[in-house]
Order: sequence, then C-alpha cells, then structure tokens
Amino acid sequence: MKELIDLSNLPRHIAVIMDGNGRWAKRQGAARVFGHRNAIKSVREVTEGCAELGVKYLTLYTFSTENWARPKYEIDALMQLLVHTIRSEIPTLMENNVRLSTIGSIDTLPGDCRSELSEAMRMTEQNDGLNLILALSYSGKWDILEATRKIARQVEQGTLSPDQIDEELFSHSLATDGIDDVDLMIRTGGDHRISNFMLWQLAYAELYIIENVLWPDFRKPHLWEAILAYQNRERRFGKTSEQLVK
Repeated sequence: MKELIDLSNLPRHIAVIMDGNGRWAKRQGAARVFGHRNAIKSVREVTEGCAELGVKYLTLYTFSTENWARPKYEIDALMQLLVHTIRSEIPTLMENNVRLSTIGSIDTLPGDCRSELSEAMRMTEQNDGLNLILALSYSGKWDILEATRKIARQVEQGTLSPDQIDEELFSHSLATDGIDDVDLMIRTGGDHRISNFMLWQLAYAELYIIENVLWPDFRKPHLWEAILAYQNRERRFGKTSEQLVK
C-alpha cells in the first residue's frame, strides 16, 4: 500500500486525534491507564511512518485542556507515562531525524514533565526531518483566546492598529506560528467531531475518521490508507472544480 502513495502530493501537516485508549482497555477488562500504556507503539508507528515518507509536520493531540477534569489518578498516571515515554523515545527520534516541539499551556504541566520535554527538545533541535508536535494542555479555544490577548496587548500598547489585524497576523499570533495549517486530520475510534482541536488550523483540512480502529491498534498501514484517501480528494479551498482545472 505504501508504494501507491504519490510522494509529490503528500500532506505537509498531519494532525491526529488519538482516540479510543479507554475503550480499548475496557475491552481487555483493564483500567483506562492500560490503554494509554499500549498506545505508545501507535505513537511510534505514526511518527516513523511520517518520517519515512517525508511529511513535514505531525501534531498529536496528547492532552487537552479539558482532560484536566479527568480523575486525578488517571491524570497522574498519564503524566508519569509521558515522562517515561519521552525519556525512552529520544533514541528513536534521533534515529529518524525527528525534531520534537510542543504547543499548549506547558506551564500547567508538572515540573518533571516540563524538564523531560525541555531536554528532549534540546537534544533533537538540530534534526531537520519530521517536526513532531505534542499538543499538551492544549485546545483550539485556548489557542484562539491566547492569540486574541496577545493582539489586544499590542493594540493597548499602541504598537498595532486594529486595521492591521488580518488573517496572517492572527495566524502568526497562534501557538502554531511558523507551522503550516493542517492538511489532513486523522481521528481513530469512529467519533465524528474535532473535539476543540486546532480550530483555526483545521479550517480547510481533509478529515479522515477511522471507524473500527481504536488508537492502541493504529499502525503504519492505517496511516498509508489515510494518506491515499487524502490524495484521492479534490481540495478546492472555496473554488469550483472548473477553476482548479484552469
């Protein structure tokens, strides 16, 4: 299946809502944390798959601002898992020339998480292949509100006129400044919603919902299928098909 992919028509930015860890664990008769632990291989598979093809950006919806409302024991387990995973995956990131970065309210994470993230980003900052972006304590609404506050402060300080505010300025004010908007969003688990994820950046993304696969079961062939589906779609960006032919 991989050989069918047109490498000249790759999505530059793929975003993934990694849904289904809890349901997967429940089917095994285990606690939700068991599903999170078994999702690490899926993260590795999608990261390696994107790196092999030459995708520029991969954003994983790792922990949303709303996830803080989950039971404390689950949050604590997730944070410890995050620390352990980042530490253990650095060799894989280096081997695949992957640069790690983050978006979100990182200051709200526990100190050991911030420390491990900082170290991993420092170690991978010279890698110039895939940019793996972890969305942590992130939501689309949070991102838009933060951008609005940033712009409002500039107007208040007199360094920006309201008439200067346009789409380009707003995009540069978001957490994803310097990163292409999303071309393809993949969601596992079958739910048909974007769950407050990159609301601005998903404006013209192609959505690919995998109905019968929960995130811990996601593997490279599922990524190939999503990219092939993307390549078979006509992206019009508000234009007509006839206009695209001209």
